[in-house]
Amino acid sequence: MAEITAALVKELRERSGAGMMDCKKALAETNGDLEAAVDWLRTKGLAAAAKKSSRTAAEGLVGVAVAGTRGVAVEVNSETDFVAKNDQFQDFVRTVANIALDAGDDIDAIAGAAHPEGGTVAEKLTGNIATIGENQNLRRAKLVSVGKGSVVSYVHNAAAPGLGKIGVLVALESEAPTDKLEALGKQIAMHIAAAFPLALNEDGLPADVIERERAIAAEKAAESGKPADIIAKMVDGAIAKYRKENALLSQLFVMDNKTKIADVVAAAGKEAGSPIVLKDYVRFQLGEGIEKKESDFAAEVAAAAGVA
Repeated sequence: MAEITAALVKELRERSGAGMMDCKKALAETNGDLEAAVDWLRTKGLAAAAKKSSRTAAEGLVGVAVAGTRGVAVEVNSETDFVAKNDQFQDFVRTVANIALDAGDDIDAIAGAAHPEGGTVAEKLTGNIATIGENQNLRRAKLVSVGKGSVVSYVHNAAAPGLGKIGVLVALESEAPTDKLEALGKQIAMHIAAAFPLALNEDGLPADVIERERAIAAEKAAESGKPADIIAKMVDGAIAKYRKENALLSQLFVMDNKTKIADVVAAAGKEAGSPIVLKDYVRFQLGEGIEKKESDFAAEVAAAAGVA
């Protein structure tokens, strides 16, 4: 059996919100597999639905840039939060975001693009690593655009203009006045930052995620002891609820918790006198999906000194 460390229990508690003893039992039941332990807790009704996008496991910055009907978000990682506050690092992320507006969101294309200070983006990054003294990584980028309309950006708790730990873009296609689109886009962007949608609409939700949720719902429903046909309806109901809660257009607007985002957009279009289509969005949260090894400094010192 895998060793169940205090650090692993702590991480599971932070991920699930479950109690320490429940986390220990979950890890024991799943042989120390963290993801499986989260699912085990959920089948027992001991944890809320896990959202990987809420996990911030790396440092650095998310940068956003908009030019008319195009917008891009980029993520550049560093080892510590201190680097994220470094002017040189911030300038690099800001510059990379502006370069990506033209280069597109392919990381290799961005890395190979010319940097305004000379050389390529990749060469500039290598130079930054040498001068700042910490490893850095151009991790990902996503560009959105519309034919007519606006792309609106929002950075939650910005560290500097266009830079922070959560960056959002909202692409609105419409012939409505720009000021109307900007106001709507900002509200929707704030909703996206808070609500963690996994896809624009229900059809866009990843199939593997739906299957995982179905398996969890089936196990929970089976524990009810009800007939198979009732269990099947319970599972279908749980999946329908999950789809609505995790697709942007069917989510309830966080500002009133009763109006679907699709209806918010439709009402705004009616008020503006021109239909508005929420075509796409981006939500980048720093470090989401990255596993970051946490070390016990005191334990490392003791080990180095040969102390048990």
